Amino acid sequence: MGAFGEAAAAEYLRKKRYEILAMNYRCRLGELDIVAKHRETFVFAEVKLRREGGYAGAAEAVTPVKQRRLRFAAEAWLAENELEDAPCRFDVIEVYLEKTGGRVKRIQHLEEAF
Repeated sequence: MGAFGEAAAAEYLRKKRYEILAMNYRCRLGELDIVAKHRETFVFAEVKLRREGGYAGAAEAVTPVKQRRLRFAAEAWLAENELEDAPCRFDVIEVYLEKTGGRVKRIQHLEEAF
């Protein structure tokens, strides 16, 4: 299901004129769901998939420990691409599915989430 949510989030970003640079980037320090560029800013997006009507918002699953791992992975990606001084931000994209069935009901994009 995670890949489905990430694909939906990537399509959402493309429609908003983001350039998708990488998906599922992995290094020894962590993983990045989506690396994109929007204007001059590099965006590291964490995607969270949930069924509509759940108890907690999807973004609440991005704990301080998870945020730290995302920062480390982003630093690694920037270093690999020789972009250490580039402007960047961390977003969370919540993908909510219908209660029954597997269709996307809504997507919420939280820019500069942390």
